[in-house]
Amino acid sequence: MTTELKPDICVIGGGSGGLTVAAAAAAFGVPVVLVERGKMGGDCLNYGCVPSKSLLAAAKHAHLLSQAGRFGVAAEAKIDFAEAMAHVERVIASIAPNDSIERFTALGVKVIQAEASFKDTRTVVAGEYTIRARRFVIATGSRPAAPPIPGLDQVPFLTNGTIFERTQRPSHLIVIGGGPVGLELAQAHRRLGSRVSVVEAADALGNDDPELAATVLKSLRAEGIELLEHTEVKRADKLGSNGIRIHVMGPDGTRTLDGSHLLVATGRRPNLEALSLERAGIAFDAKGICVSSTLRTTNRRAYAIGDVAGGLQFTHAANYHAGLVIRALLFRLPARENRSIIPRVTYTAPELAQIGLTERQARQKHRGVRVLRHSFSDSDRARAEDETEGFMKLVLGRGGRVLGVSIVGHGAGEMMHFWSLALSRRMRARDLASYVAPYPTFGEIGRKAALSSFAEAARKPALRGLIRFLRLFG
Repeated sequence: MTTELKPDICVIGGGSGGLTVAAAAAAFGVPVVLVERGKMGGDCLNYGCVPSKSLLAAAKHAHLLSQAGRFGVAAEAKIDFAEAMAHVERVIASIAPNDSIERFTALGVKVIQAEASFKDTRTVVAGEYTIRARRFVIATGSRPAAPPIPGLDQVPFLTNGTIFERTQRPSHLIVIGGGPVGLELAQAHRRLGSRVSVVEAADALGNDDPELAATVLKSLRAEGIELLEHTEVKRADKLGSNGIRIHVMGPDGTRTLDGSHLLVATGRRPNLEALSLERAGIAFDAKGICVSSTLRTTNRRAYAIGDVAGGLQFTHAANYHAGLVIRALLFRLPARENRSIIPRVTYTAPELAQIGLTERQARQKHRGVRVLRHSFSDSDRARAEDETEGFMKLVLGRGGRVLGVSIVGHGAGEMMHFWSLALSRRMRARDLASYVAPYPTFGEIGRKAALSSFAEAARKPALRGLIRFLRLFG
């Protein structure tokens, strides 16, 4: 026997996006059911953003102590890896109540801990419940994907879902994958005392502006990370009782790498298998569920948001999707996804932040593109903190409209808040030059970059002649 529920909205998935939809619907008194088969909070809280940034914070403090002599401070870092991992667990535990079943039940959400599967176009079965909702929101997220490397299935390897369970420091961590996840975890472990090697089949940080990516990679190599680009992993073997050996082929030929632990960070795949989407008439492919610009699936009753929608795999993108769906479901307002306003940040040191078009993309799509640069070394605050490595690229189109912003340097992610607003409001260089920035801050770098757009105007003979003419009037 099953219990039938008839809510207005059924949310499948208790990650960031799904929780946002459920909380908003409940706040407006809309009957909502949330189905989650695993941990509340999803990947971000338990295996992704929160634990990785917590580990990076521990690693940052170790690195700062090692560099304190630059400021006349004598210090020595004594690293307790187990305690660093305990810090990660404490952070997760401190945030978990916000995403808990108890909190959402108190908000008025019916939470079901079970695996959801579509029975037909308007019915979902989850445990002992049959749910016939007016609308469904699929927010099941994604999971790490293992590449088809011969022997990989015969050796123990870590992913972002398991690496935070360890309390013993790896002596030599080998990372397969030179994207943001792989490089963030590589740097964190290197700063906490591990030897680290990263193997990337193409360009590391290949989705970012290559000029900025080169700055990050240079810093990682300077910290002692072995970074092998354009190198293919041909096979993985067990080495003794605990070790790992991988056979690679790169620009310099073939070689082997022996390590104590192997981390696979080569991408993610959407969580779709258990949903029986074909029964609901919902189209999907290897990237995820097929959605329109309004995030609606091929079943008019169902929406898909976040990683499972086959687009940008960021927590803030999932929350953005959630806001769009809430507008459509609760207020019948038009809401279309605009990926150009979604920022992305790689939280290495230095950080790399990007929004909108890169320089290359802008020149391919637009004419009259101007690129303005401003170096961190020209910032008084950066000099005071000895964080002068990095620069900003401000990409302008016709009329000075901001098409994209790329920043590499200390605090680039925090600086991106302002530029996210600028892109979303379609601002122009003259708008950016008119605000007052507090001194001394890193944020001044952006304003100075915008001001440089007027340097050419100051050299124009016509404008200089006008100024001379106006001087005649006293």
